[in-house]
Amino acid sequence: MKQDTLLVEIGTEELPPKALKQLSESFKQGIEEGLTKAELAFSSIKALATPRRLAVVVTALQGQQQDKVVEKRGPSIEVAFDESGEPTKAAQGWARSNGIEVNEAERLETDKGAWLLHKAEVKGESLAQLLPGIVEDALKRLPIPKPMRWGDSDAQFIRPVHTLCLLFGDDLIDAKLLDIQSGRHINAHRFHAPDGFDIQHADDYEAQLYKHHVIADQAKRMELIRSSINDLASQLGGKVESDEDLIEEVSALVEWPVALSASFDEQFLAVPKEALIVTMKDDQRYFPVEDTQGQLKPVFIFITNIDSKDPEQVIKGNERVVRPRLADAQFFFESDKKQTLRTRLDKLATVLFQKQLGTMKDKSERIATLSARIAKALNADSDQAHLAGELCKADLVTDMVSEFPETQGVMGRHYALNDGLDTAVADAIEQHYWPRFAGDSLPTSDVSRAVALADKLDSLVGIFGIGQTPKGDRDPFALRRAALGLIRIIVESNLNLDLYDLIDAAIEGFGERISNKDVRENVFEFIVGRFRPWYQEQGVAVDVIQSVLARAPSRPADFNLRIHAVAAFKQHEAAESLSAANKRVSNILSKSEGELTGQVDHDLLKAAEEKTLAAQISETETSAEPEIAAGNYEGALTRMAALKSPIDDFFENVMVNDDDPAIRQNRLNLLYQLRGMFLRVADISLLQ
Repeated sequence: MKQDTLLVEIGTEELPPKALKQLSESFKQGIEEGLTKAELAFSSIKALATPRRLAVVVTALQGQQQDKVVEKRGPSIEVAFDESGEPTKAAQGWARSNGIEVNEAERLETDKGAWLLHKAEVKGESLAQLLPGIVEDALKRLPIPKPMRWGDSDAQFIRPVHTLCLLFGDDLIDAKLLDIQSGRHINAHRFHAPDGFDIQHADDYEAQLYKHHVIADQAKRMELIRSSINDLASQLGGKVESDEDLIEEVSALVEWPVALSASFDEQFLAVPKEALIVTMKDDQRYFPVEDTQGQLKPVFIFITNIDSKDPEQVIKGNERVVRPRLADAQFFFESDKKQTLRTRLDKLATVLFQKQLGTMKDKSERIATLSARIAKALNADSDQAHLAGELCKADLVTDMVSEFPETQGVMGRHYALNDGLDTAVADAIEQHYWPRFAGDSLPTSDVSRAVALADKLDSLVGIFGIGQTPKGDRDPFALRRAALGLIRIIVESNLNLDLYDLIDAAIEGFGERISNKDVRENVFEFIVGRFRPWYQEQGVAVDVIQSVLARAPSRPADFNLRIHAVAAFKQHEAAESLSAANKRVSNILSKSEGELTGQVDHDLLKAAEEKTLAAQISETETSAEPEIAAGNYEGALTRMAALKSPIDDFFENVMVNDDDPAIRQNRLNLLYQLRGMFLRVADISLLQ
C-alpha cells in the first residue's frame, strides 16, 4: 500500500494578518480530524501559512483505507421467524437493507440468545476519493466571521481564492473546491517570483517556495524577524522591547522578511515615548528602539517584504510615512498641555459610562470618594487618593487619547506632571488601570492601589447593581478582569482589606441608582469565584482551593495565607487520615438531631479514648489560637495534625451513637468542637 507526503494548499489574496495563525491551526486540525476519522494513518502533520496561502503537509500518509468486514446484526431469531419457521417482515426488511436473502444470513449465538448476522466486506476507499470531502469539511469549519464572494462565483471564503493544490507524492488529486480546479501551480512571491511555479512532488513544497522567495512556515518567519530586529537594534546601540504579538502580526504580512532601520527627527522625542511607540507600532507595525536606560532613540526598525536592490529608497519611503504620524502626536501633546486636567472634568459629563449609572464624571466622583476611604484604611494620603481618583478619567477627553486610546492613563500621568501635581497623584492616574492583562504590573504605591481598587469596585458594584452580570463570553465592562485585578492587588500587595467593607463602601456611592438588592452578595461571590482559576494557573490543586472556598474568607490576603497553608498541610503524613476523619465527622453531624453547641460536659466522658481526645482538642485549640490570630494557618494546621492518633483511637473504640441520649449528645458536641476547630482554617474534608 502506497505511503507518501500529502500537500494541501489554498492560494488566496492577502489574508487578515491577525487571523492567520488561528486560520492555519484550524485548517490543520480539520484535515487531521478528517484523516483520522477516515482511518488513514500518517506520521506527522504540519500547518504552513503565509499572507497568500493556507497549507497543510502530511508525511507518510496511507493512500488507501484498509478493507474491513462490518458485522450487521439483525433481529433475534425469535423475532425473525414465525411459529411455522417462515421469515417475518422484520427479517425480510433487514435482509433487503443488506442486499441478501434471509436464508443467506449467519447466526450470532450469545449467552443472551441468537440473532441474524450479516458480515459485509467493505472495500477501503482511496485517498483520492476521500480527500476532497475532508478538505471541504475543514474549510467549512474555519473561523471566518464574514465570508466574501468574488467575481461571478457563488463560492465564499475569507478572501478570494486563486489556486488549489492537492498533491499526494507526485500524483495530483482531482477536485474542485471553492470553484477552483486543483492543479500543480503554486503562486510564489508577488514581486520576486510573480510567475510562480508548478510543483512536481509534495516533498518539494517548502524548498521550492524558498527558492521563489517565500518562507512557508510562519514560525520560521517569526524567528527570523525576532533575530533580525534584535541584531539590528544591537548594531544601533539599543534594544527592542519584546512584543510577540507584533512579531506574529508582521510575520503574517510578509513572505520574505527583511529588516531595515530608519530614523526620525529628534524633536519628536519631546513627546512622551508611549505616544510615539503606539504611533509606530499600531499604525505602522514598526519596532521602536530604546537605549539601555529605556529611553527612546530617534530610530526604528521595520520589516519589508522585498529584498530590495536599493534599500535606501525603501528606508526613505518609510521615513516619509512616519513623519506626519509623529507630527500629529506632537501636535496633540502640545495642544493638550494648554489645558489642565481639572478644567476637563466638565467635559467628562458628556461621556457616558453607563446609561443607568451616569457619566464618566459621575464615575470619577465616586472613585474619588472611595479612593480616599481605601487610602485611609491603608494609612496612605487620602487627599492625594481623592485628587487622583477625581482626575483619573480626565485624559479620556484629550486629543491624544481620543486619537490613540491605548495611551489612556499614561497621558494622564504626563499631563498631571505638566500641571504641577504631585508624582504620587500622577502615578496613581496612570496606574489605576493596572493590571490591564494577565501578568501585568501592579500599582506601586498605596495611593495608586487605592485608586485602582476604587475604579474596579465601582464598575463591579455598579454593573451588578443594575443586574447586568457577565454571561458566557459576554463581558462588555471587563468585570472578570476587574475582579481578578482587584484580587491580585490585595493579595500580592498583602493589603489587610475586607471585601465586604470595600463592597459596602462602593454601594454607598451609588445611592438610588442601584436596583439589585442582592448586589453585596453577588459581587462578593463573583470576586471570590475568580480565586479558583487564578490559583489553578499557579498550579494549586483544585481540592486545596475548594477547601478554602468552602469557608469563603472575606479578606483576600487571608484567603491566600489559607491556600498556602492547606497546600503545605496536604503534604503532611497525617493529612489523608485527618481529611477522612473530617469527612466522617461531617457525615455524622449532618445526621444528628437537636442543636449542637460544641460545649462538652467532661463529667459525661466515659471512655478513655474520648477523654484523651477532649483533652487534646482543648489543648490544641489553646495553642492554635494565637497562630490563627496571627494568620499563621500552616502552624495551626501543624498543631492540629497531632490529633491524628487520638482521633483514630476515638473512632476505633468509641460508639458515638450511644444508647444514653446525654452521652450521645455529648460525644456529638465533642465532634462538633473538633470539626469547628479545623473549619477555622479550611474544610479539609474536601481534600482528596
